[in-house]
Amino acid sequence: MSSDALQPEEFAQAAEAAIMDALTRQDVHDMAAVLARAGLCGVMAAEDDGGLGLDLRFALPIVHAAGRLRLPLPLAEQIVAAHALADTPQAAALASGERLAGIAWQGRLPDGWVRLDHGPADWVLAADAEGAALVDAAGSPREVQAALDPDCPQVWLDLRHAPVLARLDTSAWDALQRQARLLLAEFANGAAEGALQAAASYMATRVQFGRPLSAKQAVRHLLARMRLLQEVSSAAIRRAIRPDEYGAPRDPRPALAGAIANAAFVIEKAIHLHGGMGFTWELPLHRALRAVRRLDAAFGGLSRETGRAFIESV
Repeated sequence: MSSDALQPEEFAQAAEAAIMDALTRQDVHDMAAVLARAGLCGVMAAEDDGGLGLDLRFALPIVHAAGRLRLPLPLAEQIVAAHALADTPQAAALASGERLAGIAWQGRLPDGWVRLDHGPADWVLAADAEGAALVDAAGSPREVQAALDPDCPQVWLDLRHAPVLARLDTSAWDALQRQARLLLAEFANGAAEGALQAAASYMATRVQFGRPLSAKQAVRHLLARMRLLQEVSSAAIRRAIRPDEYGAPRDPRPALAGAIANAAFVIEKAIHLHGGMGFTWELPLHRALRAVRRLDAAFGGLSRETGRAFIESV
């Protein structure tokens, strides 16, 4: 599909409608099927694989909507995996929503155990000595870590005997990681915007002593700071997708580290402004916070890693 006549912003509204429809389904594969029919899973996949063949700019608003609406599926990982595995049966299965793919950011395949922080997933992409391998995780031994998020727990998988379905060389794996980091940064930024919108709406309608809470200067200052941080993340992501002044691709890690930290702050403040109601099932902002904290755990030490890379580049 040609992107000449299309604008990424046009995908946001369509993505929101499809994600809201998917959220009415109970089974995760039914959710994926709804998203795939709307073209979301295969937005970057090759047309021969059943995708739309568009670039990263068109995936960003889709993943942003997924974060804002708290979609409990690894949509960002699904999108980049379907793109990277072009011309394989696995790419077609991912673009169609037949299978769900996740990325193990902790652990390596030669070590046996890897951790899946953002699931669920039928197939797992994990780093190995030659790049990365896509393995079938069905039936693999696993240890569930539910302390961070009992509803969507982290899972350690023993993939020593899991069948390898496809492989990515080092170049393809590096490109996939760059795209995934940018999309996950946008996912976190979307989660922050959803929390900010909920807080702003509540403050405007909650009346105390004859005035809405949004009329209080302290509340306005806090909402303004939350919006500023959310916009900072947006600007950093947009900058990271463009080449630098020498035409080289930018490192996405600073944008991801900033988006995770800013999103955690915004969501925590949104819960605070709701008087703690964000921890109730009627207003489950805690789900957004847990999703962002899982990303933080997946990329443990990202801020230190980014700072070290910056120092070494000077």
